[in-house]
Amino acid sequence: MQARAMDNLKFIRETMEAAATFTAVSGWGTVVIGATALGAAMLAASTHSANRWIFIWMCEAALSVAISVYTMALKAHAAKLPLWSEPARKILFSFAPPMAGGALLTLVLVQHGLIALLPGVWMLLYGIGVVAAGTFSVRIVPVMGLAFMAVGTVALFAPAAMATPFMAAGFGGLHLFFGTLIARRHGG
Repeated sequence: MQARAMDNLKFIRETMEAAATFTAVSGWGTVVIGATALGAAMLAASTHSANRWIFIWMCEAALSVAISVYTMALKAHAAKLPLWSEPARKILFSFAPPMAGGALLTLVLVQHGLIALLPGVWMLLYGIGVVAAGTFSVRIVPVMGLAFMAVGTVALFAPAAMATPFMAAGFGGLHLFFGTLIARRHGG
């Protein structure tokens, strides 16, 4: 009887964990990502080399991932929450496919000289990943993803000269705006 009760409790605990939301998204980390994206935009605006422009944004993407993981770990630790939980796994597995698709499309677009499409493709796929992953997080996260999708869609049809301003507005401005909202409403 006791073994069956323990199995039932284990099942209930696992079910509740799987249904939980991931609350360790760091608003202040998102703000820092927005600030570094604005710095990357300033660097990118000063170069006339397409390869350097791409390199700057690839470095920014890597830096953003590092900032995100580090600040989420800090927030999870401060809240005494596990960083690697069922909701965190769901977020990762929802976010990763659009990012992998973005990496593949980046290679193809660069190979075909369609670099002007990169800002729109990057923001659109990032937004899709954030919307998908945000279904397992606080409500404002998928809204942020929709905003990235909107800016990315407009960027796809914008002149090539607007690439860096769109990157600054999207990866800089949207991260600053939504990061501040997340920090204020969801504890940092």
